[in-house]
Formats: sequence, C-alpha cells, structure tokens
Amino acid sequence: MALRVGDHLHAGGLSRPRGGAAYQQSLAPLGSAWLLACRTSAPPTVQQPQVVTRPRPGCLKCAVPILLDTPGQREVVVGSRRLGRAFGWLWAAYSVSALGTWLAFDAFSIIAIRVLHSGPTAVSFLAAAGLAVGAVVAVPLGPWMEFRRKRPVMVSMDLIRFAVLLTVPLAYALGALTFAQLLVVSVITSAADITFNAASGATIKSLVPKEDLLVASARFESTSWTATVLGPPLGGAAIGLLGPLTTVIANAVSFVCSALGIRAIGGVEPAPEPAPAAHPAGSSGLLEGWRFILRHPTLRLLQVNCALNNGLIMASVPLLAVLMMGQLHFAPWQYGLAFAAPSLGGLLGSRIARPLAARYGRHRVLYVSGVARAVWPIGLAFIGPGTPGLVWVMVVELGLITCSGVFNPLLSTTRLELAPPDRVARTLSAWSVSNKISIAALTALWGLLAGLVGTRTAIGVAGALLLATPVLLPRREHAQQPEPELTASAA
Repeated sequence: MALRVGDHLHAGGLSRPRGGAAYQQSLAPLGSAWLLACRTSAPPTVQQPQVVTRPRPGCLKCAVPILLDTPGQREVVVGSRRLGRAFGWLWAAYSVSALGTWLAFDAFSIIAIRVLHSGPTAVSFLAAAGLAVGAVVAVPLGPWMEFRRKRPVMVSMDLIRFAVLLTVPLAYALGALTFAQLLVVSVITSAADITFNAASGATIKSLVPKEDLLVASARFESTSWTATVLGPPLGGAAIGLLGPLTTVIANAVSFVCSALGIRAIGGVEPAPEPAPAAHPAGSSGLLEGWRFILRHPTLRLLQVNCALNNGLIMASVPLLAVLMMGQLHFAPWQYGLAFAAPSLGGLLGSRIARPLAARYGRHRVLYVSGVARAVWPIGLAFIGPGTPGLVWVMVVELGLITCSGVFNPLLSTTRLELAPPDRVARTLSAWSVSNKISIAALTALWGLLAGLVGTRTAIGVAGALLLATPVLLPRREHAQQPEPELTASAA
C-alpha cells in the first residue's frame, strides 16, 4: 500500500519522510464534514488578531510578519516564507533521495520474485526481517550520534547506502546474487535509514526557527508525496525497459546526490552539547529517548498511536497484493495505479496542513486528522473485482492518504518542538525503532492470521482494530516543559 504513515520504502527498508510545503488557502477540498468537525469547539467570539514583525535569526534586515492570536498569543505565520539557503540545500538533497527511493519502490521484492524465484513466504520474511534486524542494529547508533555533528553522520549514512545497494547489481552481473545478500543489504539500509532520519530531524531544528518548523515539515511532506506519485510508475517503466536492477542503481545514485547536497549546505555546523561524563552508550543511551517519550504526556500517546496505526496499515500490504493480484486477478499495473494515483491526496493534505493549523489551531487539526485517517482502511476488506473494485480501492486510499498528508507534518513539528535540543536524535531514533519493530511484528503476525482465517478477513480485522486507535491521541495540547536530566542513574 502506498501509504507512508510515518514510513516509506527504500529498496528493502523503510524510511521516514519528513515535512512538505503548505501555502494553499482553500479549505474546500477536505469537504464540509471536516470543517464542521473543526468548528464545533471554536469560541463564539473571536478577537481581532495582531500582526507584528520579527527579525529572522541571523538576518536583522529580514522582518518576518507574525500573526498573534490575542486570547492565547499563538503565533501564526502570514504569507510565504523563505527559509534560507542552508535549508534549501537540505530540501534539495531530500528531494533527490526521495525520488530515488520511490523509483525503487518494492525493488527487493520484485528481484526476489523475478530473479531469485522466491515464494510469498520468503518475500514476507524479507520485508519483516529487514525491518526488525535493522531496528535492532540502529539501537546503539542514536546515542552515538546525539553528541556529534549531524551533517557528517548524514553524509556517511548516504554513502553507506550507496555502497551496499551497488553490491546488488554487481552480484547480479557476476551471477552471484542470493537471497541472503538481499537480506543483509535490507538490514544495513534499514539501520542507515533510522540513523539518517534522526540526524536529519535534528538538522532541520538547528537550521529553521521554531516558528518556521511547520513550514519546513510541510515542504518535506509535500516533496515526499510528489515522489510517491511519480516514482513507482517511472520505476515500473524502467524495470520493464531496462530490467529489475535498474531502479536499485538509480536509488544508489540518489544517495550520492543527497550527500553532495548536504555538503553544499556550507557554513559551520554548531557544535553539539558535550556528552555528560555519566552519559551511557549503546542501548542504554537509546533508552533515554524512550524514557523521555514515555514521560512526556503528549509524545507518549502519539508514539503508541503511531506505532499501532503504522503497524496495522503496513501489515495489510502483502495481504492486499495477494487479494488483488491473486484472488481478484488485477493486473500488476492496476495494482500500482490503485495506490500511486491516490498519493495526490498526500500532496494535497501536506499543502493544506499549515492553513488549517493557522485557522483552527495545530493541535485540533492534528487530532481531527488523526481520527479521520483511522476510519478508512476497513473499507479495503470490501474490494470487489473489475473496474468498480479498482475505483473503490482508489477512493479509500485517497481518503486515507489525504488525512495522513495533513497529520504527518503536524506530527513532525510537534515532535521537534517538544524534544529538547540535546535529546532530539535519541528521541527520533527511539521513535523510528519503535515504529519499525511494530511494523515487522504485526506484518509477521497478520501473515499467520491470514493463513488461518483468510486474506480478506485478516484485512478486515486490521481495519476494525484501527478504528480504536484514536483513543490514544492526546486530547489536550501540552506545552514543552523542562525535564529532569536522564542519566544512567535514572534507569
């Protein structure tokens, strides 16, 4: 399924996309039901907001218009924002990498099936094991990275992924490609994904003022959904014309371009906070990230909600492939179209996230979109054959992905704002590891469930359980509060 509620596929691994653009002021595409839900708790009278200007950090001549809601003095950005040259290079690096990732969408599964002639059990094992082992390998990397400069770490992770991905076409050319090699490459890329994404989140926070974090997150989210729409069809055409290894090579090259973009940011990266003398390493260090999440009332609920939501949605992916292309006899191109075309909803959602948050309040829109994204997947259990069935899948996916496109940049912004600067990398690493373990475990479990009760029933069970996940969304907004130092003695 093309949904990336937190994660999208690298060749053999999942990578969390962050961010996107958001300048559209029209709210009509979400429909009257959405607006009614947002309006129900609006105050009966609204005072006129005050518009002030504020110098952008590092540029005393750049006056930035800020709108202050007088009741709570909530800051809302007015007009389009220029986030600076450094952010532009980071955004460009991400754009190239995201396009390469989606060109290689499901590349390892295709290679396993078409080149190595692996069965469905082996393909499912490749997806689940790569995520689970990659998450375990990434456990010591988050704490190791926390007190180091982040850009060199990001460049290193890009070059590692470039090198390991190139071993696949090289082994294929020599006639030595094996399933075990695909599994090893999947694990390495998954671990590198987690490390890169944690460093990337910390870098965004260091490059962008707090009031611009939602703008930056929305731009990344918009870019991600654009790549989701364009990548799989182009990748499928490339595979048909040039062979199954083509997209793996393209993905590897995209990581080199990403590394060059990060190097082009230039300037001197601020030195990270020095590691405390008692700072634990390895898994103990990552436990500090989990400990911080669990102690924070908002992050704790969001983490559990996202882990269950992502896991249940992604657990249905292989089952949908079996149902549509096996039992219902849809052609592969129809299957790809069913999930690529609705990704336009993700682009729409990411572009309206900011104006929705500005008008109704960020936490309210986060909550409403989080609830809305949970009601769609159960519809996938009722797919029928032929054109009506294909249209039904596209409608369900469009609703699901649009809601996720609104939710994701708001979630990313909330996480970055609530995590202290000296814990951003560990917090994001712990978050990503939790999501990947949840997806891997539920994917394996739902494969067993489908064998017992049938594919369609298993998809329906996942959809029914998703209806309960909104109870884990935070109902109230919690401001960032000072946290006690988390050291080895706190464990």
